Amino acid sequence: MALMITDECINCDVCEPECPNNAIYQGVNIYEINPQLCTECVGHFDKPQCQEVCPVDCIPLHPQYIEAKEDLMLKYHQLQQDKVN
Repeated sequence: MALMITDECINCDVCEPECPNNAIYQGVNIYEINPQLCTECVGHFDKPQCQEVCPVDCIPLHPQYIEAKEDLMLKYHQLQQDKVN
């Protein structure tokens, strides 16, 4: 699954630089996560880095983007290939 940022976000700016896929960006009111780029850090880290640094615990799994670890790994490989091309 991709992750999402809830409206409990306090815009502390710590999650955005931690994302290895550049999936986190400043939205209109709070930070947001592009589910097409989010791999839950699969391929990079053992745990999602945004969740690790979030001081208010406002980054749950996104219920509309259900993906198995294998799917997340495939997405990771595709994103890496896109960087090369």
